[in-house]
Amino acid sequence: MLKLAPAFIVLTPGGAALAERLKDACPQSLIHGKRGRVDAADVLFDDFTATVQAVFLQGRPVVGFAAAGTLIRALAPVIADKQGEPPVIAIAEDGAAVVPLLGGHRGANALATTLAGILGIDAAVTTAGDRRFAVALDAPPAGWRLGNAEDYKAFTATLLGGEAVSLQGEAPWLAESGLPFADDAALRLEATERVGTPAADCLVYHPARLCLGVGCERNADPAELQTLVRSVLTQAGLSPLAVAGVFSIDVKADEAAVLALAESLGVPARFFDAATLEAETPRLANPSDLVFREVGCHGVAEGAALAAAGPQGELIVAKTKSQRATCAVALAPTIVDAKRVGRGRGTLSVIGTGPGDPVWRTPEAEAAVLRATDLVGYGLYLDLLGPLAAGKARHGYELGEEEKRVRVALDLAAEGRDVALVCSGDPGIYAMATLVFELLERGGREDWSRVGVTVMPGVSALQAAAARAGAPIGHDFCTISLSDLLTPWEAIERRLKAAAEGDFVIAFYNPVSKRRTRQLAAAVEILKGHRPADTPVVLARNLGREGETFTVVDLAKLTADMVDMLTVVLVGSSETRRVARSDGTAWVYTPRGYAGKAVKDSEKIAGNAA
Repeated sequence: MLKLAPAFIVLTPGGAALAERLKDACPQSLIHGKRGRVDAADVLFDDFTATVQAVFLQGRPVVGFAAAGTLIRALAPVIADKQGEPPVIAIAEDGAAVVPLLGGHRGANALATTLAGILGIDAAVTTAGDRRFAVALDAPPAGWRLGNAEDYKAFTATLLGGEAVSLQGEAPWLAESGLPFADDAALRLEATERVGTPAADCLVYHPARLCLGVGCERNADPAELQTLVRSVLTQAGLSPLAVAGVFSIDVKADEAAVLALAESLGVPARFFDAATLEAETPRLANPSDLVFREVGCHGVAEGAALAAAGPQGELIVAKTKSQRATCAVALAPTIVDAKRVGRGRGTLSVIGTGPGDPVWRTPEAEAAVLRATDLVGYGLYLDLLGPLAAGKARHGYELGEEEKRVRVALDLAAEGRDVALVCSGDPGIYAMATLVFELLERGGREDWSRVGVTVMPGVSALQAAAARAGAPIGHDFCTISLSDLLTPWEAIERRLKAAAEGDFVIAFYNPVSKRRTRQLAAAVEILKGHRPADTPVVLARNLGREGETFTVVDLAKLTADMVDMLTVVLVGSSETRRVARSDGTAWVYTPRGYAGKAVKDSEKIAGNAA
């Protein structure tokens, strides 16, 4: 199964049409089109090689509608880790061939087969084991893990050399394959939740049937819980690779020791409320009235293990204690999909999508959107996500409903959902990140405090405007919001005077609105007293979106009617300069003093020579 949605990379209109046809098979995939050749795409690019390499290095599957050799030459410099490389597939522009090039057993073969099926052809899968036996022994299906991957290569070589295999345990995906089975075979396959007998002639597969229930005191040392669990599994002869998940009571959803344990085992951490755990009391080996008085159920570790394993599950390791932690193990009758059991720790990713153009959206932010179950934000910002928002629950709000947005996002995350709170630009610059922490501080909500909050930086409108202009913020600068809806004008005025006297380059956010124009005029009057009338002022509107405009005017000529709420205003310092461009416009930059340094260096060199 693919962890990230593929990037469809097209060079021609024919490739773009084919990508559109196949796109529905890969929800949230993006079509990257060559600018000037492809009329419409989710993302336009200029440099094919750079684009393919960037997607590959992000770990995102690459589906290139190009010749296999073209893709190989583009990726050759960055192919280094066979175990970590994402799938790469080449598709002929006419749809006549689908070839998995890399990552066959990490999703490329399966995806190629799916796409080829839509086109009515066979995928050109070349992996030997897949073709001969219709099974990938080094890539077991979901819910299974190979315990001794280091023996796979030698085992497969012997198998392809003509040896038969035997199967111990139940594994339908192996039993129903095309492997050559024989009772007296020299090669063995084992399917067990126990450690097994891994060897060069025996591959051991572990089904995710073990449910690990844990409990611990608040702020227990993560190392203590991990040591306890490893010891319990070892003494019972159970494989950590057969653990389906780490399970506990919901008040432990933010417990560092529990989360660290799940991460170390590579499984989800899932949680139950006290009522669910209390329902398991008749099956507990060690019910405790003390635990009931503290958390509302008679057992956390045993109860969570049994609740996860289901009504037919069996407690195979009773509660075992260390100084500050407990654990128990239950065996489920079938493979457990932990993500469907209990609920996870809710997460809130506060992301910035940049000023507008998808190319300014960071891979981290895109990954958060793809991971999210719910998207919350101003409706326009959600619309700008385009295909990334497909299949997500959308919670769109109007301007002015900022606090409502954050409350809804925290409520959803407190329910165990993965939420992305979507802002434009950078979420920490005049955006929603500050309000998240303000509400956490004054909210008094224990369920909110258990949410995992992550703020992800974005490209701000300030940075985008500066880049369009050249380098106006190359020296000291500040930002000031001219909106007095939340900040008294007196405070804004003090900051304006201080910034003017300090000779900072100033970026004005919220410069004007339909009902608020006097603030910009007042700011200009203050600045005129501290810097030249011809100081460059950059006006950048609708950055990265349709209708983008960019102009440079003198400070003395700046008026409110040149600006609206979609405009970022950058006012230069007394040192800010213009550099003429060939098209009659000018670059704007603020020097840092390199010219003076160069003079001093040359004088020093001349003095040393003398």
